[in-house]
Amino acid sequence: MGGKKKGGGGHSFGRALIKDRFGRGKKTLNADSFLHTSDLADGYDWGRLNLQSVTEQSSFEEFLSTAELAGTEFTAEKLNVEFVPESRMVGTLTDEERSKIEKSHKEFKHFIKIPRRPQWDDKTTAEDLESKERQNFLEWRRKLAELQEEHGLVLTPYEKNLGFWRQLWRVVERSDVLVQIVDARNPLLFYCEDLEKYTKEVDTNKTNLLLLNKSDLLTVQQRKYWAKYFDSRAITVAFYSAKQSEETIEEGNEDANETDEKVDEEEDDDEEEDEDEEWNSSDYETDEEEEVIGDVDDECPRFKNSSKLLTKEQLITLFKTIHGNNKRLSDELVTVGLVGYPNVGKSSTINTLLVNKKVSVSSTPGKTKHFQTLFVDKELMLCDCPGLVMPSFVFTKADLIINGILPIDQMRDHRPPVNIICSQIPKHILEDQFSIMVTKPLEGEDPNRPPTADEFLNAYACSRGYMTANGQPDGSRAARVILKHYVNGRLLFCIAPPGVDQKKFHSFPPPDENRATKTFTPFENILLKPNVASGSDLDNMFFKKTTMGAHSKGMKKIDIMGSINNQAQQNTSKPWKNHKEKRNKHEKLRRQFRHLDI
Repeated sequence: MGGKKKGGGGHSFGRALIKDRFGRGKKTLNADSFLHTSDLADGYDWGRLNLQSVTEQSSFEEFLSTAELAGTEFTAEKLNVEFVPESRMVGTLTDEERSKIEKSHKEFKHFIKIPRRPQWDDKTTAEDLESKERQNFLEWRRKLAELQEEHGLVLTPYEKNLGFWRQLWRVVERSDVLVQIVDARNPLLFYCEDLEKYTKEVDTNKTNLLLLNKSDLLTVQQRKYWAKYFDSRAITVAFYSAKQSEETIEEGNEDANETDEKVDEEEDDDEEEDEDEEWNSSDYETDEEEEVIGDVDDECPRFKNSSKLLTKEQLITLFKTIHGNNKRLSDELVTVGLVGYPNVGKSSTINTLLVNKKVSVSSTPGKTKHFQTLFVDKELMLCDCPGLVMPSFVFTKADLIINGILPIDQMRDHRPPVNIICSQIPKHILEDQFSIMVTKPLEGEDPNRPPTADEFLNAYACSRGYMTANGQPDGSRAARVILKHYVNGRLLFCIAPPGVDQKKFHSFPPPDENRATKTFTPFENILLKPNVASGSDLDNMFFKKTTMGAHSKGMKKIDIMGSINNQAQQNTSKPWKNHKEKRNKHEKLRRQFRHLDI
């Protein structure tokens, strides 16, 4: 083969072009030179970035891009370390922190509003109305976001879908009576004061009613406290229990005579002494309750709140008569709009009023998607609104879980909500409720302190056999079971109205002094007690009498300087083939000296 030819005009010319274009060194051009170049340096050097199209960003990437566009520079700080003390009661607030947050809630209470539907007339087109709705909705969300960021307040995860608020606007517009259904255990968390104002803004003839569902969980005295509180604020309120009414209906289907007797037994004797069996709007309150509740404000002259637990028939009568002689949208019937948070029993209430199941019921928040109209009879029509989470103040995010606003199965940290339950309900009530024994506080701690989430969950998980793959108590699984019992009312705790002592409002029976104390096994002590050594444990370990000695591992050494007999015996035998020594050699030390373990 012929050798490679050197030189050649074509190759050298191409090499020169490549070198000129992609050379290592960069040309330093004279500013006064008229030499034409395409490498302009009159702006930002985009070549240093890996330029690519960006359509979606995470929150961190969005923050960095926003800071870069704003020209923000960050300086790294070294040795700026802050030690966070370990707190065993994660999620609970001290009295000082709670009072500080309550003060902030009162200060910024007027910012908590619901979005309004913009004004429109016959000349407003659909496109213009939709544009105004979106603009007002974005402005409303922006104000609430600024309130959370600037002042560090925690709000409920309010509805951020404009479509659900449109459903609410339609229900308010076509209803004569707007009923807010709330949970009787904590009514103020679910009650939206601004919704009543918006109802009056739409039409002053509309009537507002607050319906406290699950009122069977309250005692007579507790219902009187709430009736007196809402009476002082001129808010019309009624107490109802969809679950109890549903049970009554099921019993009535089996035997009508037995149902009448059971209903009479379930009704409180204290309330029925001065009230007739038949109920109407005129005898909704009694003389005894008037003294407890007090006078009603002038804004509500024809109604005094009663603590009576209404039945299905009484609630239907109340819906028909509460509107009075005010102007109706239809002269033939009364339209009642039902609004409430998800999972407060709104659909269950409708099903009890209609007897037959017309609305699907689910423990998942937000089962109802669209509003629907349902006829009870010729004079009453119900308008069901989808469940809406309205903006409201809460102390911590754990409060959202224990009140059923956030799904329990989707929580990430199970300790804060369980810590709140342990701080609300005494230790002996938890032990008696689930037939468990929670470990006592360590030496040096307050013996009367509430149990921590880990102590309570470990005891419950061990008693129920909830274990992880490595043999530890499954606290996450146990927490979900406990929280569902709390939401369903098996673990009962009711919030007191403002101005009422919580301990007086909801009191628990004292612990039984004669109750038997359980002795924990060594395995239960390892699982239930935290991995912290107390002073008594250290003293016992230090002063424990143990035999001292040295232990060797391996083949026994031959004594060369021993006696002649021993030498003869060793010469005749082969110690490295002694099976007894080999067995001792392979014996594990943890088994050989297990008697020394603590």
